[in-house]
Amino acid sequence: MKTFTTRGTCSRAIEYEVTDGVITDCRFVGGCMGNTQGVAALVKGMKVEEAISRLKGIQCGMRGTSCPDQLARALEQYQAGNA
Repeated sequence: MKTFTTRGTCSRAIEYEVTDGVITDCRFVGGCMGNTQGVAALVKGMKVEEAISRLKGIQCGMRGTSCPDQLARALEQYQAGNA
């Protein structure tokens, strides 16, 4: 599992696993439990590129980011490190 420390959200971190370009596991540490569990369940089995395109830029209030956006950033960081 990889861990990404979030910024600007209620969640403190995101733990995720990618196998062959597909998200196989995802968990948020902290945050709004129902929402973060929902996002995590929806991205499991999804290709990294698709998750990024769907989640990047989603905002929570005036924060300029959100838990889904932070997951997209984590996945972008993952891609950059595995290019």
